[in-house]
Amino acid sequence: MDPISDMFTQIRNALAVKKPLVSVPLSNFKQEIIQLLIDQGYLKSMSRAGRGVKKFLKIDLKYDADGEPAIREIKRISKPGQRIYLPKDKIKPVKSGLGHLIVSTSQGLMIDMEAKKKGLGGEIIGEIF
Repeated sequence: MDPISDMFTQIRNALAVKKPLVSVPLSNFKQEIIQLLIDQGYLKSMSRAGRGVKKFLKIDLKYDADGEPAIREIKRISKPGQRIYLPKDKIKPVKSGLGHLIVSTSQGLMIDMEAKKKGLGGEIIGEIF
């Protein structure tokens, strides 16, 4: 089971039924991805909860004034069975620049435009629109 795909699916399902928040098991990598999505304006906020091995992230989902979710599409690109890596010159805009790729580079997680500006390629974690 891929924990990142599972987190994306939980977010997708919660947005489909208009839930205000979703809880996912905690990991540092998931926390970095969620923080990146908060910085890009796709999610409201997150908080850590739980004790010991039962720690999890509470993610506040973001909706516009009409009740439409800020995230229209979120999907996993690189999977544990097939990793996808792209050099800086192969990174293309998502949905004509309206979406973003989540890229894991040697300098940490960043969106596609930031990685391209810094001249970095890396593993393509997912796509968000």
